[in-house]
Amino acid sequence: MILINLFFALIITNCSPERKTEVADGGWDVVVSGKVGFPQQGQIAIQEITQNGSGKRDTIRLRSDYSFSKKLHLTEPGFYAVNFFGKQTVNIMLNRSNIELNVDGNNPQGFVQISGSPDHDLIAKVQMMMNESQAGSEMMALQAEYEKAVTAQNNERVAELRNKAMQLIESGKANLVAMLKEQPASLALFNLLQDPNLIDKDKSSDLFAVATEKFQKDWPTSKFTKEIVSLTEKIKVTAVGQLAPEITLPTPTGEVVKLSSLRGKYVLIDFWAKWCGPCRQENPNVVKAYQRFKNKGFEVYGVSLDRTKEDWVKAIKEDGLTWTHVSDLQYFNSKAAQDYNINAIPFSILLDQTGKIIAKNLRGAALERKLEEVMGK
Repeated sequence: MILINLFFALIITNCSPERKTEVADGGWDVVVSGKVGFPQQGQIAIQEITQNGSGKRDTIRLRSDYSFSKKLHLTEPGFYAVNFFGKQTVNIMLNRSNIELNVDGNNPQGFVQISGSPDHDLIAKVQMMMNESQAGSEMMALQAEYEKAVTAQNNERVAELRNKAMQLIESGKANLVAMLKEQPASLALFNLLQDPNLIDKDKSSDLFAVATEKFQKDWPTSKFTKEIVSLTEKIKVTAVGQLAPEITLPTPTGEVVKLSSLRGKYVLIDFWAKWCGPCRQENPNVVKAYQRFKNKGFEVYGVSLDRTKEDWVKAIKEDGLTWTHVSDLQYFNSKAAQDYNINAIPFSILLDQTGKIIAKNLRGAALERKLEEVMGK
C-alpha cells in the first residue's frame, strides 16, 4: 500500500492547474519549482515513492538566489519525496500540474508551502473541514460547557455534552464523505480513502464504491486503481449483512475450533492481544456482556494476535476471559487477520445465529445494548 500522511504538515495556497501536452510515450512534463529559506550544505534530491523502493531518483540544482526549478517527465501520477540537504523532507503528489514548493530547508518540522496542485488543495480542504468539526467555535463552546459540568459534578450534563460533541464530529465526517463523493479520481482521493483515522470504511462503503467506479473509468490501468479495487473488495467481505468468513484456528490446548461450529448462537468475534492496551481496557466490558448473556445463546470467539503462547494464556487468565479462544500466534500475519482485513485492534464483529454480520466494533455499553436489542433483556 502506498500511503503518505500529509495532514497537518502542509500550508497550501490555491493556484489554477496548468495542463501539459502529452508526448510520444503517453507521458507529460511537469515542473517543480520554489525557493529555500535557509539552504545548507549538500544536495536537493527528489525520489519517487514506490512499494519496492525502485522509484525514479534525481537531483535538483539550487540557484544563487536560493530558487530552484526541475522539469520531470511522468507517465502516470505519483507520490514523491523531496529531500533538502538531508535536513527536511517534503512529500508531494505530482500529476499534470506544475507546483511551487517553498520550504525552510533547515528543519524537519520547518515551513512548507505548496501551491498549484489540485491534490494538495483537496488535502487542505479536508484538513480545514476536520479542524472545524473537532476544534471549531461550536466544539469550543461545548468544551467550555463540558468543563463547567465536570467541575459541578453534573454527570447527567457531562454525558449529554459528550454525546453532543460526538454528534458534531460525526456530522463533520458525514459532510466530508459527501464532499469526497463528488471528487474525481486523484492521488489525494486515493490517499484519503486509505486513512483509517479519517474515514470509517464500514459506515462509508458507498463512498468506496463510488470512488472505485471513478478510478476504473478515469485511470483504468493504474496501480492506484488496482489498490482501490482491492480495498473496496476487502471492505465488502466484512460488511454488515455479509456471511462472516470462516476461521479455523487452534485453542491453547491445540484443539481446532471453527467459527462455523458456533452457528445457532450470537457470536462476538473479538480480535485482541496481550500487548494491546485498548484491548485489555475493553475486556471487562466484554466479560460483563458475556456473563449476562451467555446462558441466552451468546458466545465470544476470541482471536489473539499475540506472538507467543505464554503471553496469550497469561492474558486470558489475568483478564478472566472464560470463552472460546483461538490463535495461530502470527501477529497481524494471522490468516484470520488477513481474511478480515485487520490492521488495528481491538476489532470486533457481532454475528447473528446464521453467521451473518450484524454489527461491528461495539465498545463499552454498546455491546450490551445491541445484545438487548437482538436477544431481549
